[in-house]
Amino acid sequence: MTSSMKMDCHSADMDWHSLPYSSWTESHVSSWLESIGIKENYILKLKEEEVTGSVLTTLQRDYLSITIGMKSGQIEHLLKKRDDLLKTGQSKTRTKTDSSGNTRRDKTENVFVSEETFDREVKRDSSNASKDIVKSGVASCEHRQFDQRPTNFRYVKHNILPPETGPENMIVPCHEYKSLETAHKLDSKRLKTKIASEVLRFACACMNMRANGTIHFGIMDSVKSTHQHGEIIGIPVQSQEDFVDALDYIEKCFKGSNHQCDARKCIRNPCFIEVLDKESAEKTWVVEYDIVPKASTVKDKLYCVGVPKFSEKDGKVKNEEQVPYHRVGANTPRISDDELIRFIQDLREKDQQREEAESSSNETALDFREDQKRKLTILLTGGKTHMDNSLYYIIVTNKIQPEYLDSITFLVNMNLFCVFDFDPDSETTGLYSKYKEQKAVTPHFLHDYENNKRLGNSELIDSLKLFDRVSWIYCNGRNNFPGQEVPSDENTWIKTRKKKMKKAVSLICNEILPRRSFVVVFLLMSDVQQPLVETFHEFYAEMNGHDCLAVIAESKEIYKKWSSLAQLSCPISSLKEISIVDMPLSHVDATVQSIQLSKNQPERKLPVSNGGLCFLKSVDEAMLDSLEIISVDQCDDTNLEIMSEDEIKETELYFYHGGKINWINFWLADKHKCGVIIERDAYKEASEILDNVNHRRKAVRPIESLNIYHQPGSGGSTVARQMLWSRRTKVRCAVVKQSKEVTTVCEHAVKLREENENDKNNCLPVLLLLEDQNPDYIDNLRRHLGNVIAIKKINPSVLCFILLICNRSNDPEKMCRASPSQTVAVTHKLSDQEKSLFLEKIDQLKFQFKDLDFDFILTFVLMSKEFQPSYIKDFVKNILDKIDHTSLITRLIRFGALLNCYVKDSYISVSHCEAYLGIAPTVRGAKYHAFVDNLSDEAKLIFIRDNSTHIELIRIIHPLVAKEILSQLSVNLPQSSIAMELINDDVLINHRFDRDQFLKTITALFIRRNKKSRGDPEDTTFSPLIQKVRTERDGVQKAVDLMEAAFIALGKDAYVAQQLARLLYTNERFEEALQWAEQAKSLSPYDTFILDTLGQVYKWWFYHLYDTIEEKQPSPEMGVEIISIALKGISAFRVSEKTPKKETLILNTSFYGEVDVGCRLLKFLSEVDVFSKTIGDSELLRYLLTDYIPSEVKTPWQRFHQQLKGLERSLRQALECISEDLSYFQTDISEEDEELDARDPEQVYNPRKWLTKKSAVYAGFFCGTQKESDEAAENANTDTMDQGKILSPFQRQMNSYKFGGGNVTSILLLLYDNKPQRAGKTLEDIISMYSGNLTCKDLDENELINFLFCQIALNCILPGSSKLLSLKQLQDLSKRFKTKGKHMSSASALFLLSLLFWPENSEEVSSADVQILLLAIDALQRLCEQKIQYMSQRKSRIVTHFFLAKARGLNKIVHRSAIEKQIKGTLSERKLKWLGGEVWKSKEAVQQLKRIEGWTENENLYVQCGHKDSKIRVIPRYSASLPHGNEKVTFYLGFSFDGIVAFDIQVM
Repeated sequence: MTSSMKMDCHSADMDWHSLPYSSWTESHVSSWLESIGIKENYILKLKEEEVTGSVLTTLQRDYLSITIGMKSGQIEHLLKKRDDLLKTGQSKTRTKTDSSGNTRRDKTENVFVSEETFDREVKRDSSNASKDIVKSGVASCEHRQFDQRPTNFRYVKHNILPPETGPENMIVPCHEYKSLETAHKLDSKRLKTKIASEVLRFACACMNMRANGTIHFGIMDSVKSTHQHGEIIGIPVQSQEDFVDALDYIEKCFKGSNHQCDARKCIRNPCFIEVLDKESAEKTWVVEYDIVPKASTVKDKLYCVGVPKFSEKDGKVKNEEQVPYHRVGANTPRISDDELIRFIQDLREKDQQREEAESSSNETALDFREDQKRKLTILLTGGKTHMDNSLYYIIVTNKIQPEYLDSITFLVNMNLFCVFDFDPDSETTGLYSKYKEQKAVTPHFLHDYENNKRLGNSELIDSLKLFDRVSWIYCNGRNNFPGQEVPSDENTWIKTRKKKMKKAVSLICNEILPRRSFVVVFLLMSDVQQPLVETFHEFYAEMNGHDCLAVIAESKEIYKKWSSLAQLSCPISSLKEISIVDMPLSHVDATVQSIQLSKNQPERKLPVSNGGLCFLKSVDEAMLDSLEIISVDQCDDTNLEIMSEDEIKETELYFYHGGKINWINFWLADKHKCGVIIERDAYKEASEILDNVNHRRKAVRPIESLNIYHQPGSGGSTVARQMLWSRRTKVRCAVVKQSKEVTTVCEHAVKLREENENDKNNCLPVLLLLEDQNPDYIDNLRRHLGNVIAIKKINPSVLCFILLICNRSNDPEKMCRASPSQTVAVTHKLSDQEKSLFLEKIDQLKFQFKDLDFDFILTFVLMSKEFQPSYIKDFVKNILDKIDHTSLITRLIRFGALLNCYVKDSYISVSHCEAYLGIAPTVRGAKYHAFVDNLSDEAKLIFIRDNSTHIELIRIIHPLVAKEILSQLSVNLPQSSIAMELINDDVLINHRFDRDQFLKTITALFIRRNKKSRGDPEDTTFSPLIQKVRTERDGVQKAVDLMEAAFIALGKDAYVAQQLARLLYTNERFEEALQWAEQAKSLSPYDTFILDTLGQVYKWWFYHLYDTIEEKQPSPEMGVEIISIALKGISAFRVSEKTPKKETLILNTSFYGEVDVGCRLLKFLSEVDVFSKTIGDSELLRYLLTDYIPSEVKTPWQRFHQQLKGLERSLRQALECISEDLSYFQTDISEEDEELDARDPEQVYNPRKWLTKKSAVYAGFFCGTQKESDEAAENANTDTMDQGKILSPFQRQMNSYKFGGGNVTSILLLLYDNKPQRAGKTLEDIISMYSGNLTCKDLDENELINFLFCQIALNCILPGSSKLLSLKQLQDLSKRFKTKGKHMSSASALFLLSLLFWPENSEEVSSADVQILLLAIDALQRLCEQKIQYMSQRKSRIVTHFFLAKARGLNKIVHRSAIEKQIKGTLSERKLKWLGGEVWKSKEAVQQLKRIEGWTENENLYVQCGHKDSKIRVIPRYSASLPHGNEKVTFYLGFSFDGIVAFDIQVM
């Protein structure tokens, strides 16, 4: 067996012996199969097919043979052993039955509960669940209430009634059972005789004993076959009259009319009780006769009866001798002659006892009433004294009458997850109508939970808005709704909606909410119908019993009907335990409110600009669900009378132990209920910056930002939250929730700003906290907010939003130096003042928590010690010296340390930990404490919980502690071994709750690379874990083994395979790398990064072969393998290039790989002896550029000639594609793509510079001989008019490439040269290569494009250069470009037309020029739309190269660099000025740039060009900045590859 399976089976081997086979998981089955000698390959196959204990019982021969592939011998053996197992299981059940009832039931219940301790249980539907419960003998039930005929009482088949009894106190009835298992089939006459015989004998005995009694037909009266004593089996009743008519034998069997009359009075008519049976549609009944011998009737009398017997001989009924009967225990014998006298003498005493018993039972005594408040509290809180937000609640309810709707405040205060509402009119007259007035809800139907789109958990939660708002599920249609969801009757509901209900309940219980993190409350306020009961069955089955279920029934009658139907899955006795009956809803409301820690505030207070306060309705607040709003009265809804001192201490202790600070910490500190929270120097610095920004008369920009960079665990998040808390009365404060769309956050932030404000130019600013958001997200949010400010015409000198950006960084001080005016750094280092504050606080805490181990505030102590390495080292060593290194808890510590050390924000869910440690789940809230109770003292110090999400999580208290634990453990146990243990642990990897997030963490452990740009200490080639493992002994192989294991554990993840290929090729294991790259490709055949990796394998392979070749001048034969590998690499890169781009991807990285390999291949070819012996490279050029093939290479390179001869053309095309992409887009790359990008750093972070270098390398091979190249360069510097004629077109093109004029990107890059004169001279040299009297026919289109760009660039750098042509000349040359048709020119050509033909004065332009301009812009926009169709909205990334200036001629064109050079400040500050629009207010921009007049119409922006009918659509660079309606506007005009664009749009 595999090691993982052996380990799994070993643990399972300990369990399967003690568990019922119905509870076996796949691992238990595997252990059992191994014990009976089944072959390993079959065991593995059965485990893969998820054969659990329940599945094992139904396995068929065909399935084992066809699906599993087992041989007949193994099949026979397995089925024989399986059948033996089933028989053994049944005999065990019978053995348990024979023992005493209570003990047996307790033991069985314990076994049943223990199933919950195993995470990998089989999901069962409700019918199977109830069947299992019945078969295991756990379901006991009670008798019908004596001498009453309830309308809503039923029995459940196979449930067990208490044993038969004799008389106790004469009032408590004795019971006798008769199965009639066979007798019910008798004909009418025989059946009546049989019934009469049993009833009259029993009645006679009860009358003589003066004791109440009931005889039951349809109940097992003995242990027979598989039935138990007292088991309800039910009998079919063909005719009820037979059972009634059986009493007519009274007159024939009792002696004398008086006794006959007494018997009629005492024997009640039969009661027919329906027996519920899910396994059969046949109706069966239990028939019961009550005997009530009233004292007034039976006094002083001895009764005899002659029971009837049917004679089979003559077919007649004959009476036996009339004799007296009595009850002896559970039997009904005749009174013997010896006993008769004594019995008669005792009758007077019995009469007296009967009279006394009747008298006492009739007296009005104080009814026993249980403590309903205590019971309700326990049911709703899981045993806590009060209700907080640690549990979620699911309400299942039917119609609630309007008069009760004023008593639902307790529901509003509860932490509701969802409501299953069976009232179709709930929206108009029911619970929904009232609830939605106070809380935000999202209405759903059952089919919304079917997840037909197969969304992942997080996606489904987002789509249904779960946890943000209460999900209101209409379970039986919705009246007054236009859709198809109409109410249905019970039978139709079961046919059409029951399956949907089952899916919804299963999804919630098994996928969304962790076990025991929620309570399901059935609120029964009207007549109960079957669909509601079916819902109970589903929850009971999915939750493995009645724990965490509660029932609140408005009346006894409702409850009786409910319990009679619900007992099919849950015994009556258990139902009573979870039910609150006959408690008015108003009492429930008041009772629950009295234990609720916080009350729902229908309105919360916000500050307003006039210094007062306004109210924000909680319904409106909930609609702003992308923000966590901090109100003026934050936490005031907390009931301090309920919150105990211990809880306050625990809240404070959690923070100082290392937990994230909560608003309640600040609130308690303000109320002096706990100690004050230290204000660090960074808080004071940040406050000063914020005050300066907020108190300016005129804002510099409407959106300001303040950065807090902090070392992990240094308290940066606390500082940020202190900022919000202290300012919540002065500005409006909110935290931006994680993973919310920028557009949504923007919309909600604007609504928050304007809430209850009349003047949009006079609102308080909104302080938004953004934690650990990437720069892209922040920039996009800033841009969207800026656009809204422009649309709403808010004065730009009004401060609207302050972005408080709190990010982790390993060098916060460096980040602070980059932008000192708006950044503060929080580090582990303390100032002298901070040290004294921390020491003082430690003394306070020592006194406050003197009864606790002081190590429980370890994080605070570490902070006070400035996280000294020696202190952390000693602490960790002391911990690790005490722990048992073989225990599961220690392994959990290792796993936690590994994840926390290498993956930012990583956690392990408490649910995962419970499954791993084999702890039975407990109620949430108690869950973490139950988990902690199972930890060692050392583990309690190391772990801390996080309950900020719906799933409770744990982590190591501090990243530095996690790092030190890992470091010390690594001495004896390498990190590769710890990681391998983690990845091979089936329980953790396959645990269903929070599985998506846990697997993301594991994926990040193996894939996420460190990047300085994200604040990491260094850039890494692979994930830090893999980097570390590579340093171990045999580290590369260990890293490979780890990645292979991760690939399997993560479900054959294509990106893990890709990273494994990278790991292998960087370690020169190319054949293996190729296999893994191909594996990744097969899993994700259209992913550009994965396809690119295949090319990278060949590229590195080719480089390796090239670098290790021993011959300096290899022969053609020696070069065959090298050329083959290189060409395969180029082919692989081309496949990637042709694949549609990922949404996040701007530039296809494979072009870079093709250029790299191509240029290196050219170098290799030039060194092959055939070509290196020739003078210069003429022989090689002749081979590559013509049909000529040297004889030496003709045969060896036969397969390569075609590709090699196309090498120059393909390289040129690749360079052009890179240039075009760089012309369109900014070069930033998303964080997700950084993990997968295999390019060199320069290609990623400075691609324009790389392109210029590679263009020169490429051109260097094709410039001819060195002598020719030198001559060309020399001729380029002469001042003759004819120098352009010296060079051939190809030579000119190559030389142009060599000097940086071969593509648009390289030409424009010259504009950023720090030495303008040098760049200008280069451009003049390039232009000099062209003929002085140039016409458009002299050049191909690409050369013409490059020439025109050189002219424009030269004019920007050296406006007076003699090499410049006039604007008119350039326009004439550019008229060659085609703006439409099949042979339309490239985007670069169309861009030039828009640039050159834009009129200096719109009234002086010719109609021909206008037509060229219109067609060029239209074509340019269409080309751009095609290019970005596979991308998300990334137009903000498109580069604007030039702006329209006030000058004339070519001087009307101003390059972006001219503006950028005038902007002062750090890189971050300059970027902020572009994003915030300050650039357009600068002196340089106002002086240089020309404002254009235009207008908006139908949400488009236009400018007039020429005559009135000629209008050009201008694209607003920020679309939201376009004002609504039809307005006259002015703006600055920019030129980019998506058309002409508008900046700084202002309404005239």
